[in-house]
Amino acid sequence: MTTSSGHSPEHSPARRHLGRTGPQVTSPGLGAMGLSGAYGPVDDDEGVRVIHAYLDAGGTLIDTADFYGSGHNEALIGRALRGRDRDDVVLSVKFGARRGPDGTLQGVDAHPAALRNFLTYSLQRLGVDHVDVYRPARLDPSVPIEDTVGAIAELVEQGWVRHVGLSEVGAATIRRAAAVTPISDLQIEYSLLQRDLEDEILPTCRELGVGITAYGVLSRGLIGGSGTLEGGRRITPRFADGNRQHNEALVARLADAAGRRGATVAQLALAWVAARGDDIVPVVGARRVAQVTSMLEPFTLSAEEATELAALIPRGAVAGERYPAFAMADLDSERRTTA
Repeated sequence: MTTSSGHSPEHSPARRHLGRTGPQVTSPGLGAMGLSGAYGPVDDDEGVRVIHAYLDAGGTLIDTADFYGSGHNEALIGRALRGRDRDDVVLSVKFGARRGPDGTLQGVDAHPAALRNFLTYSLQRLGVDHVDVYRPARLDPSVPIEDTVGAIAELVEQGWVRHVGLSEVGAATIRRAAAVTPISDLQIEYSLLQRDLEDEILPTCRELGVGITAYGVLSRGLIGGSGTLEGGRRITPRFADGNRQHNEALVARLADAAGRRGATVAQLALAWVAARGDDIVPVVGARRVAQVTSMLEPFTLSAEEATELAALIPRGAVAGERYPAFAMADLDSERRTTA
């Protein structure tokens, strides 16, 4: 049995529910974005091996989006799932980000007619007859959230979708969506370096029974990463000159704590997010099989240990925004309101 700050040589991933109404999944989930070039090149065969390693170790939750690699990511997952039991996998799919032929992002579309079209192509690429959680990647300011989640709820009734999710929206939007249909979970960035959701969003989710799938738990590689500026890191403010050095110095404070517990800094940061509540499921990206093995190594923290770690990196200490200015403007979660 795994105990606080301990490891177990034989294990399977922990299981948690995505909110009060969502599916049971393994924690951590596998974030597939990096398998389609978001942080540098990756070989498709290795990508399939990564997905297989996660599933073979007992993992169930795979997070993707139809715009990751302009459809490449879903097709890769579909390839990896061939011949496997569909019921062994929980597919969480984001939609809504429009891309041009050159791959550039060109706004958000969460109209009901558009999302039905998006889903049609996702099902084809994934090679499945339903997705487990379907969510708009960002709030579309031109479409009431009630219309968007109402359309997904219709797809639930028709059997094409199992659960309705949200991504990067604020407390007021969560309340409006939950008044229309049950919301399984909110996908949002959460890490030792990014804790703003604790003010309004997390309390609102807990009040309404909405789970959290936490991405960015390793801050795009600032925590425990290679330090290379590949892919999207080149335009991420926290990796900009000056900010990067400051943030790496913050992360260095975790090294002694990790060493004392026989863990890597990345494992420590992942365990910290998981320790914030049983309603939180971290989602971690991997581009190599060895990374899958590391993220699934059982390592837990007590509440007291988690508090001690949080004190090492105070809230607000990170330098730089989490996205470039044009992307920050699309984040409803960054608009502060009174819930």
